[in-house]
Amino acid sequence: MFKFFTSSQSGDLNIVAIWMFLIFVAVTLCITFWAAKKTQSTNNFFTAGGNITGFQNGLAISGDFMSAASFLGISGLVFLSGFDGLIYSIGFLVGWPIILLLIAEPLRNLGKYGFSDVVSFRLDEKPVRILSAFGSLSTVILYLIAQMVGAGKLIEILFGLPYITAEIIVGILMILYVTFGGMLATTWVQIIKAILLLSGATLIAFLVLNQFDFSMNKFFDAAVNTHDNGSAIMAPGGLISDPVSAISLGLALMFGTAGLPHILMRFFTVSDAKQARRSVAFATGFIGYFYILTFIIGFGAIILVSNNPTYLSNNGQIIGNNNMAAIHLAHAVGGNILLGFISAVAFATILAVVSGLTLAGASAISHDLYANVIHKGANDKSQMMVSKYATIGLGVMAILLGIIFEEQNVAFMVGLAFAIAASTNFPILFLSIYWKNITTRGVIVGGSAGLISCILLVILGPIVWVDILNNVQAIFPYKYPALFSMTITFFGIWFFSITDNSGQAKKEIALFDSQYYRAQTGFNKERKVNH
Repeated sequence: MFKFFTSSQSGDLNIVAIWMFLIFVAVTLCITFWAAKKTQSTNNFFTAGGNITGFQNGLAISGDFMSAASFLGISGLVFLSGFDGLIYSIGFLVGWPIILLLIAEPLRNLGKYGFSDVVSFRLDEKPVRILSAFGSLSTVILYLIAQMVGAGKLIEILFGLPYITAEIIVGILMILYVTFGGMLATTWVQIIKAILLLSGATLIAFLVLNQFDFSMNKFFDAAVNTHDNGSAIMAPGGLISDPVSAISLGLALMFGTAGLPHILMRFFTVSDAKQARRSVAFATGFIGYFYILTFIIGFGAIILVSNNPTYLSNNGQIIGNNNMAAIHLAHAVGGNILLGFISAVAFATILAVVSGLTLAGASAISHDLYANVIHKGANDKSQMMVSKYATIGLGVMAILLGIIFEEQNVAFMVGLAFAIAASTNFPILFLSIYWKNITTRGVIVGGSAGLISCILLVILGPIVWVDILNNVQAIFPYKYPALFSMTITFFGIWFFSITDNSGQAKKEIALFDSQYYRAQTGFNKERKVNH
């Protein structure tokens, strides 16, 4: 039943991969069972009771961020284009100091479960929460689709399971983790997965560099001599040569990181703002180290995989496309044992990330929409019930969408998720914290305009309009819309706020000083009572 693809013999049974996968599932289900006993309230369900340490949360955040797209995708881009493949990892990494310096502390002090709590703190709660929830759900669903399709394809290639079966397995496990274990189970699943992924990537990098006596000159010389593009792989410009596209993509990656709901949600799992800052510091270190490893893995694959017939199809292309470069490299340097370990870790990576995304989506539905819009003042029990129903609904939807989008190019979904986060979530959150004159009207008009324009520009751009809809020429010439949609959001919020002379606007502006004071003088200590 379980046929596992190995790089040496298609169809061989890889016992290591199967056992590693089963052990991970068994351990995480035990964690879920343990966490379920401690998850009896919405506070525990969404924030693990605020009892996660800064170090633990840093590992969990890095686990959330080190998705299969990062591990397989970035190493695959480096394998394809060399140095230029790092544009994504650099963009992701630069987003963390922004979070540390601008967002982490006031977010933790002013919020409860999500960034919408901060945005609605001094604005009209109902419309702002609706917009924030819509922005969060849009980001979560797009990211979920990409992860689910990636999971299905990975398991289909590695384990030989049917695609639909793989989707169902991932969906069911995700629902179990979140429904019963909440944030506590999801956090520990992320921590275990982060440790496994960092350990596995470190081992691959060590074994690769060992073949070159740990000489980076020998290593890069071998890569340059092997790659078809020669020394060009050591220079930028291979992936994105257009400066507008490069700036737009960079903005999406940097500021999108600071607007991802499942990342922002993690700052409420720690006890105070100090631990929130520690979380970012640890996460930045872990993620930075991880991206160095993907760089080595990508160049290692150029040397050891690209010309090895074991890993190439009949037409000379790498088996399973460029995203499988890291998997093939694991086999090249560590045989079936390391291949099995890395394959199981890659699958665990997807499981952990989709769990975090689902929890963020459930929070938007139950906390923002149900408890603060539809049924104002809903009690803890009813919020928990809605959260679990929302989790099940999101899980089923993720399975169905993963099946529907199996044959589609889902790369644009990840880009769109980051673009929406950068164009809607980040500007609203940033300005609500730091700009005194922001008003509800500005947020609703500017935020909606940014969200709609971002989606429209992607649809009218080359990826959807040409590649998917098969039109001859794109109406919007750039693949990445963040430069334009972010500008629309910031301008819209600014213009419609300064022209708002309503009594409500004056009250909202007057509240800024008290908001700032409480954020800086330990509002987090009062939060449990007053929020």
